[in-house]
Amino acid sequence: MHVLVTRPQAQAAAWVAKLAARGIAASALPLIDIAAPADPAAVDRAWRSLAACRLAVFVSPNAAERFFAHRPGRPMWPDDVLAAAVGPGTAQILRACGVPAAAVVEPAADAAQFDSEALWLRLQRHDWSGAQVLIVRGDGGRAWLADTLARHGAQVQFVSAYRRMPPRFDDAQHRLLEAAIAAPSQHLWFFSSSEAVDHLAAACPDAAWQGAWALATHPRIAQRARQQGFGAVHSCRPTLDAVVACIQSIAS
Repeated sequence: MHVLVTRPQAQAAAWVAKLAARGIAASALPLIDIAAPADPAAVDRAWRSLAACRLAVFVSPNAAERFFAHRPGRPMWPDDVLAAAVGPGTAQILRACGVPAAAVVEPAADAAQFDSEALWLRLQRHDWSGAQVLIVRGDGGRAWLADTLARHGAQVQFVSAYRRMPPRFDDAQHRLLEAAIAAPSQHLWFFSSSEAVDHLAAACPDAAWQGAWALATHPRIAQRARQQGFGAVHSCRPTLDAVVACIQSIAS
């Protein structure tokens, strides 16, 4: 069974390498393209006002990477500003970009899921009354964490550091896509985003997914795959060990 990693290109390539190191055949087939923000000046303004915040939330690795790509010069991360990451991949990027480890807040390593709800279990220890909070994201997304912070008194602002776009397949990716549609039982779609599932369905409106396999890293993503017609959908935590164990279980 050949695994198709559907994350954006940079993260997909990293996952392909990790899976290959575990003896799993995988290829990158990104179903989300990452583009520059529609309003780069807004990201610059967010940097200038960052020191006034008590918290900056980064919703994805791309949010962290693209926000820091706009960093003016190489300033230190402001004192007394927490940097929250929805998952460990995002937290790793924040630390690599110079955010002190003590300032990074992320879900517990043994959390059932890496999502806004798991992050809130860490953030709820703080008093957010009157606090300015910046949420760094793409163009849109879930508002659950923002709404929760606002209910606890925070003043929440958003900045879009990138845009998520439908995929633009090259010739090799078109061949890989065609092979997966022609032989669904020999391929496993690895989904880390509901939007990726939707982009696949839009790109292949005539495809029948009843015989296709899918692995999703969150129950919401698994539900979206079922809604799009995938016949065999499995879900697991988005850690390498959990993903490898699930793939091995499916393949056996």
